[in-house]
Amino acid sequence: MKKFNDYMNSWLYEKNGYYAKYKQIGKQGDFFTSVSTSSFFGGAIANKIVSLIKEKKLDKSTSIVEIGAHHGYLLADIIQFIYTLDSKLLKTLNFIIVERFESLQKIQKEYLQDCFGDEINLSFYQSIEEVRLKEAFIVANEIFDAFACDLVYTKNNTLQQAFIKKDKIIFETCTDEKILSHCKRYNIQKGEVCLEYKTFVDSIMKNIDDFYFLTFDYGDKLVRNDFSCRVYKNHKVFPIFEQDLHLKSLYKNSDITYDVHFNYLSDLFSSCENVDFNTQANRLIDFDITKLLEILKQHVSNETYLKEVQKVKLLIEPTGMGDRFKSLFIKK
Repeated sequence: MKKFNDYMNSWLYEKNGYYAKYKQIGKQGDFFTSVSTSSFFGGAIANKIVSLIKEKKLDKSTSIVEIGAHHGYLLADIIQFIYTLDSKLLKTLNFIIVERFESLQKIQKEYLQDCFGDEINLSFYQSIEEVRLKEAFIVANEIFDAFACDLVYTKNNTLQQAFIKKDKIIFETCTDEKILSHCKRYNIQKGEVCLEYKTFVDSIMKNIDDFYFLTFDYGDKLVRNDFSCRVYKNHKVFPIFEQDLHLKSLYKNSDITYDVHFNYLSDLFSSCENVDFNTQANRLIDFDITKLLEILKQHVSNETYLKEVQKVKLLIEPTGMGDRFKSLFIKK
């Protein structure tokens, strides 16, 4: 019998795990992301970085760190837009990718080399624990929903914890004091619990003196007291407790994820100067994504402009990604 947390971790990260092998994102993959929807997602982030440098809130030699870069598309979009907005910064900024898998590092290096050659200062780390910086702008897009979680459920006023037995999820009385304490603090009766966020955040707080930290993910401020854990396969969504769900065939061959509890994540950064929670739509609008579209309009055909407008709408529309994804923007 294995804890669900360990089962999910092996599903995603151990040998032949889902994230250990390169996966297509978008139409050819199992799911869409904001990055695969429009390059202006990275453009808005780049615009914010350039603005902070102009306002002297970031140094022009600061490090731009992406944690979990997949193919490298997001960082490439950020770099391209920085070049468009202020080309001189490409010579002074440092770009860093934190990626645990060497196979993915290889893909990222090749892609960014093809895009920018030797025009950028690029380095790689396998873990955030290895990074030591005085200042940074950190981007972590959809990483917290990829941390292995525990599943809990209250039965007869007793908290139960999920285990895997013969490829089936079963619940046993929870004896883990940390989980029990966490659920009591946040009044969690049912749903997902991930205590590993703390280790991750503590490493950033300890290793980087001053930073802006930006993240986007599925989730909300408050717990729903329901299960959100689900599997994505070929753009189909399977709730983890869907009747007759065949876990054995999906194991390591599909993505498994859940909604992030942003109040808990915010609390982990509570000692920082500013912790701002918002929807993805409001965050991107605040980062002047619409201003970037106006710049584009001046340099391309109307047809090209309208195509990009439609893509950006997908990022910010309230009924889609705009409200479904939430964001934290933190200043230490």
